[in-house]
Amino acid sequence: MVEAVMLWNEPNNLSHWDRDLDPDWARFARMARLAGEAVRAEAPALTRVLGGISPIDPAFFQLLARHGALGAVDAVAVHGFPLDWNHWQLDEWPARLEEARRAVALPVWISEVGVSTFGAEEVQEFGLRRTAELLAGKAPRVHWYSLFDLPRAWPATTRHREAEGSSYYRHFYMGLVREDGRPKRALRLFPEYAPALGICQWFHFEDPRLDAGVRWLQELGVRKLRTGLSWADSFRPGAEAWFDRQMKALEPFDVTVTFCFTPEHLGLRPHHTSPPVEPERFAEFCARMTRRYA
Repeated sequence: MVEAVMLWNEPNNLSHWDRDLDPDWARFARMARLAGEAVRAEAPALTRVLGGISPIDPAFFQLLARHGALGAVDAVAVHGFPLDWNHWQLDEWPARLEEARRAVALPVWISEVGVSTFGAEEVQEFGLRRTAELLAGKAPRVHWYSLFDLPRAWPATTRHREAEGSSYYRHFYMGLVREDGRPKRALRLFPEYAPALGICQWFHFEDPRLDAGVRWLQELGVRKLRTGLSWADSFRPGAEAWFDRQMKALEPFDVTVTFCFTPEHLGLRPHHTSPPVEPERFAEFCARMTRRYA
């Protein structure tokens, strides 16, 4: 069921890691190293992937290497959204991937790549086709983000929310399927590129879209799926039952499960992006989830 674990998500992005509390990422590196070692102790053959970075920054990989973090993972990952947020062109993807490869002596995954329908569905349709031409088979894993649009009533995991203007609202239009369940134009193309392209789909706590998501993924021919289990959610009532239900439903797929999000009561600051006071607690969570599901 679980073919890989990913340690955190976008650690060089303020949306997921508070660098004001960890300006040289030494705390993050120690946390990742402890977590990687804990996972290896539970499942020696399981692939450990450093959380995908966004933006793509080879110097960030080199910084983590100096802190010793890359010795506890088997691969690293990058995220790219050149038609929505990045300051580079879509056709630059191969060059961006190559510069990441030159920075590390590890395989480089593409754990999120996608195009929003904020402006027009035709843009996503073009973006999917061109992305597949550029990247399919060029990395050990390529995960398209995402299957579902983010419901408008839910907040996006980002830095300054509405203050970001249209950049914030693009988060809600990244799916191949609309919030009301209707398919978008690009969805009909996806089976042409599966299983070479996987999908990244985050399922929130007790997400009502889980069963529909499994049906869509199977219909699209998806084999490789990236999702997450939230360390913060693990303290909610009923968390274990929800995690069991989610992971049972995803058994048909080769799952990369991402461990992320600091519980507020365990952070240096009460926020999910905060470094934990005790990074060993995150390592314990990773070990427990690995033991239970991998």
